[in-house]
This record gives sequence, C-alpha cells and structure tokens, in this order.
Amino acid sequence: MLAYLQGLSLGLAYVAPIGVQNLFVINAGLSLPRAAAYRTALIVIFFDVTLALAGFFGIGALIEHSGLIRKGVLLAGSLVVMYMGLRLVLSREVASPAVNVDIPLMKTIGMACVVTWFNPQALIDGTMMLGAFRASLPAGTDLFFICGFASASVLWFLGISTVISLLGARFNEKVLNIINKVCGVVIIFYGCRLAWNFLRLLGVF
Repeated sequence: MLAYLQGLSLGLAYVAPIGVQNLFVINAGLSLPRAAAYRTALIVIFFDVTLALAGFFGIGALIEHSGLIRKGVLLAGSLVVMYMGLRLVLSREVASPAVNVDIPLMKTIGMACVVTWFNPQALIDGTMMLGAFRASLPAGTDLFFICGFASASVLWFLGISTVISLLGARFNEKVLNIINKVCGVVIIFYGCRLAWNFLRLLGVF
C-alpha cells in the first residue's frame, strides 16, 4: 500500500505541471462536447500509462546508454513540438465550446500519440525517473508502485477534463483564441528548449 501511495504521489507531481499533454486535454475540454472531451482524455491516459509502463520496464535504460538514440529523440521531438505550437499560434479559427466539433477518432488517437510518445521530455525525463525508482523499490513492490503512478494519470486527466468542460461555457471566442495563442507559445518554448538541449549534446554550445 505504501508503494502504491508513493507511485500515486509521484505520478501526480509529474503529470500536474502544464505540459503538451495537459494543453491538448485542456483544448479538447474547451473545444469539444463533454463526451468527446472525456474520450480524448481517456485516449491520452492510455498513451500516458503505456509510456510509463515502457519507461518503468526498460526504455529508460536504453536511452540512458545510447547517446545516438537520445540525440535522435531530441531532434525529432523538438521539430514536432515546435510545429504543433506554431500551428496554434498562427491559427485564426477557434472552436466554440457550444459547437459540436466532429474530430475523427483516428485523428484524435494520432494527436494523442504524438503529444505523448513523441514528447522527448516525457521520453527522457519520465523513463529515466521511473527506471531509477524501480531500481530503488523493495522486492515485490514494483507493481504496486507503477499501478499508483498510472492511477495518477487517470485521476488528473479525467479531473481536468471535468473542470474545463464545466467552466468552458464561460469562455467566449476571444478568450479561447488568447488561450490557444498562449498554449502555442508555451509549446514552442518546449520545442526550443529541446532543440537547445540537442545542440548542447552536439557540443555547439
């Protein structure tokens, strides 16, 4: 039970700070009907939990011991993240929460996969963190720990979807547009920071 609570608390501390996944779920809560927003949150939860499981059971060690893979992940991820942010900043179309925005299921799955599995920060920081915690856990408690960590993802993303869906009706198109621009700038910042880390690994700076 203690290992589960440790995983839960660590998971909440890891997933709560605003990041690409949160911005994706928040945007869905603002732009889509509640049922579709929950669908998006559940898809993100699936990819987030599978990433945590992959990191906990080995990907972290692979990235840690291969500088080439680490560089490749940083380069590809920084370009993808900056592109996503730029599209948000330049977009002039903002969906109102009152409008039923029909986003195909496969597109939602693809976008959720990108913001999770193609997020180098999550791949590098998350997997290495989980790998380190697994090595420090007493024998027989690793499954309780990772279950707690996965529970944090479920609680957080469903919770934030509920809050945004309930308050979304108070946002007009102007406010939504500002939020999209701010989210875009934040995402671009993430991408630039990742690109900076890539260049540092190459020894440019």
